Amino acid sequence: MNPNRLLSAALVALVTLGAPIWIALSAPRWTTHASSTPPATLAETGLYADARTLTVADGLLEFAPQYPLWTDGARKRRWIALPPGSAIDASDADAWRFPVGTKLWKEFAFERRIETRYMELGRDGRWSYATYAWQPDESSATLAPEGGVAAACESSRGALHDIPGRFDCLACHEASPSPVLGFSALQLSSERDPRAPHADARESGVTLDELVARGLVRNLAAELLDHAPRITARSAVERAALGYLHGNCGGCHNSRGALAELGLDLAWSFEHGSRTLATTLGTPARLQGNGLARQRLVAGAPSDSLLFQRLATREPYLQMPALGTHLVDVQARELIAQWIAELGRRERNSLAHGAAGTRR
Repeated sequence: MNPNRLLSAALVALVTLGAPIWIALSAPRWTTHASSTPPATLAETGLYADARTLTVADGLLEFAPQYPLWTDGARKRRWIALPPGSAIDASDADAWRFPVGTKLWKEFAFERRIETRYMELGRDGRWSYATYAWQPDESSATLAPEGGVAAACESSRGALHDIPGRFDCLACHEASPSPVLGFSALQLSSERDPRAPHADARESGVTLDELVARGLVRNLAAELLDHAPRITARSAVERAALGYLHGNCGGCHNSRGALAELGLDLAWSFEHGSRTLATTLGTPARLQGNGLARQRLVAGAPSDSLLFQRLATREPYLQMPALGTHLVDVQARELIAQWIAELGRRERNSLAHGAAGTRR
């Protein structure tokens, strides 16, 4: 492996990359590829009924996660495809099991389509990952080099956008209990978070309720059928902040994936809710250095919180996520700063009430 790509994979494993996707329900001639042999062109993956007109194939379900991954302002579309007659096993609400042959796509665009990422669960039970780079005239998209394409285009704010390599995909997706990121009970809940940063305002996405009604998601816990999943929080700001961290960081930083030993859990789960505060607030930071905060999170002090510092910088080896962005997510930075300030006010109020009780 190219050592630069290996370094990139290691770095991204220290942070996160959530990925929304797409689902296709059926196809006239379903083909499942071996995990090591992705098709040479995007047209061969089954995304389009007519590749010349870019008409999406019948049966594909478009979806939009309520807490999407942010990529320097890229516009995204997502779909998922299940083989005919199959269904997702949701017995483990935090790690859905997908049937062999499941296909997922995610399209990135700035001024034009730039890339489409593709996942497929092969006959050998392993996921394959591929990225297709679009021609400048958007006439077709071909398999990108295994090492990706650096500086493929400019983003919406002038920064360069890199098309990831295969090992970049592995580093993020394989760090999660489920390699499929952004397609889950919480992300597809019909009870959307109105303050979620960068959420897709379109109403075209399939919901959890629809998937269950069509028999495409089975064995979901009864309480999730009776009540739409949502993050339980003490305020609207906290709900949105925890959701953003879940969607943008929790894919790698969770309690069940490859980085569980770090003791940093930014994912929300049905098993234990949010452990973000439990694993950050007042916790010494492992990453030490000049100018770096000594604690992961300090209530009321964003600048003294390493979590905020890494989100608010794009310095090499410090930024969070390590890959996928060249620009600071200003909206998320403001949200997380507001949440940390809110934590400080809550802490001060709690101390004040405690002191008043003592005086009484």
